[in-house]
Amino acid sequence: MPKWFVGSSKEYNFEMYSNSHLIIIAILIQGAAGIYFFRNKIKWRTAEIGTAISLMVFEITYHFWMLINGIWETSSALPLELCNISLILSILLLLTRKKIIYEFLLFTALLGATQALITPILHYDFPHFRFFHFFYTHLMIIWVPLYFTWVHGYRPTIWSVVKLFVFLNVLMPFIMLINKLVGGNYMFLSHKPTTASLLDVLGPYPWYILSMEGLLITLSLLVWLIFREKGLKTLHVVRHHVNKRTFY
Repeated sequence: MPKWFVGSSKEYNFEMYSNSHLIIIAILIQGAAGIYFFRNKIKWRTAEIGTAISLMVFEITYHFWMLINGIWETSSALPLELCNISLILSILLLLTRKKIIYEFLLFTALLGATQALITPILHYDFPHFRFFHFFYTHLMIIWVPLYFTWVHGYRPTIWSVVKLFVFLNVLMPFIMLINKLVGGNYMFLSHKPTTASLLDVLGPYPWYILSMEGLLITLSLLVWLIFREKGLKTLHVVRHHVNKRTFY
């Protein structure tokens, strides 16, 4: 088996903010800028479907990699983390272009995947397979909703925040049940991570879960404010056309 596909990270120890990590962050920014500045030229249906297929291939290969290296476990390998859910939503959005999927993904991607990419919990550096899997999937999770925002003109509404809150709170008891059955800690609903994190300032278990919900609502409202359809501008344009018609 090639070294870049083995389960050990001994020869590929990842360090946060190393050269390889900084390059990925630069690619994230450049990719987002490219989507924005070329938004009128990149509405490619073939690329959307191709990206969805590539994400599925990467994820299936990732699970195959865990299996052959003996590290696939129900307590950690099920697709129940927020970034796993965002990946599934990204694939569905690319294939279906459903607005309601975008409404969930915009928030989960920008609030979850962005943090995961900037402060990754990762042990494998370039050029290991896991390095490429982790960063490719997280980059796409972020770029896909930005693409649908700037290229297709999708926008969140205040009701999008409500839908996200309901969606995650309906999902939460099921994930808590699965955590109990398999001894997992998906979405950190069983306990805080063993390493230092933002959860350390949100109170003890289980109260930090409520703190996370409050933080989620606050940050989701911020994302909505940034990406919402500018209502006053739209209303001004409509009034301008109405007045122009009345005048003539």
